[in-house]
Amino acid sequence: MQVKDRLQLGLAVLTAKTVTFAVRSLRLGAASVLPGEIARRLQPQLLQLLSRQVKHGVILIAGTNGKTTTSLLLRTMLERQGKRIAHNATGANLENGLMTTLLANTNLVGKLDVDYAILEVDENVVPKVVAAIEPRIILCLNLFRDQLDRYGEVDTISQRWGKAIATLPPDTVVIPNADDPTLSYMGQQLPQKVLFFGLNEPEQYLEEIPHAVDSIYCPNCGHSLDYQGVYLSHLGDFRCPSCGFHKAPVAINSQEHPQILIGLYNKYNTLAAVLAAQQLGVDEATIRDTISNFQAAFGRAEELQINGKHVRILLSKNPVGMNETIRAVNQVRQQSSQLAPVLFVLNDRIPDGTDVSWIWDVDTEKLVDQGGTFIVSGDRVYDMALRLRYSQQEDLQLIVKENLREAIATALEHTPADQTLHILPTYSAMLEVREVLTGRKIL
Repeated sequence: MQVKDRLQLGLAVLTAKTVTFAVRSLRLGAASVLPGEIARRLQPQLLQLLSRQVKHGVILIAGTNGKTTTSLLLRTMLERQGKRIAHNATGANLENGLMTTLLANTNLVGKLDVDYAILEVDENVVPKVVAAIEPRIILCLNLFRDQLDRYGEVDTISQRWGKAIATLPPDTVVIPNADDPTLSYMGQQLPQKVLFFGLNEPEQYLEEIPHAVDSIYCPNCGHSLDYQGVYLSHLGDFRCPSCGFHKAPVAINSQEHPQILIGLYNKYNTLAAVLAAQQLGVDEATIRDTISNFQAAFGRAEELQINGKHVRILLSKNPVGMNETIRAVNQVRQQSSQLAPVLFVLNDRIPDGTDVSWIWDVDTEKLVDQGGTFIVSGDRVYDMALRLRYSQQEDLQLIVKENLREAIATALEHTPADQTLHILPTYSAMLEVREVLTGRKIL
């Protein structure tokens, strides 16, 4: 490192640590992005200079859904092997958040002391940062329609990912989801070492393709794909009858591995983390024991005991995510003697996406048809109420509460002591729900 870069790095680190101390001392927030934002203005090569100091390399985790859960699972496996990890666990996954995470693990002169960095990265940011970071492993979990006002369509995102990743060194390991046609195609075009994960469990096929699908056309020739079966959204076993493109062979047998938490989507998260852990030399006993004892990240199937009632928070921030949380809730309710209420909290702030029209692509009918009481709240409470009303015109037990505290209190009152209250919030709503329930802020 040149003297000028070293001096700039030292100044940037000192400034970042001062900002972090000030923000936290004044209780202005978690200081998860501001230190990095300021520091990179003092050292424009900050992300590159810090990433290259990680002893055994950076693991980059990208995808629409599952980043936080997969990252936490992989982190736990590595920590149980005695490794020191830098991880943006607060979910700050833009460039300033990545730099803040790495800065937090440096000493006063900018020397980083971790074995691995696990960085959850926003879909749009991946092409901007991979060259600077030069990850050792890249996990590509899935691509679904999400926040169209920010991201655009999934085909565009996958093409940008492919172009950026293709420029990385040949020893980079890429782990894409074989069941996602766009990522399966991207992986088959890359020159690096590519290991696919996916399901081989036909008994998990859906009865029909849901409304929220994005990539059912061949990414190679544009012809409609033939699906042998669909696991969720457009993820499944497919082939193109026109050009022969098909799902890539997987490097891990899904039937041989248990999964974390509830919901089939967490089976995908589990397989991705396991494949990465195997590449990093984690032994099989540690992998399986970590899966068995895994504790959910905040808001991702997180379970709490509140006033003697069992609560499960299932982050639901896009059509596919909410369809899958509804599927998981339905499975739980079908095994219960009574139907516990379900609380929806819909916000439309920047972290959620300001366009909430996506709720009309969610198959809420499958939940409402079961019956029971539904409570709605959030900034767009009446949009959510209208969506549920259109799911069932008659006999819908719907309670509308603009005030979130009142909504939660009402939901808890309607929850029998031996049942689980499921709360389905968008991202900013999830943070608010946790604050109400636990009395503490995450961010």
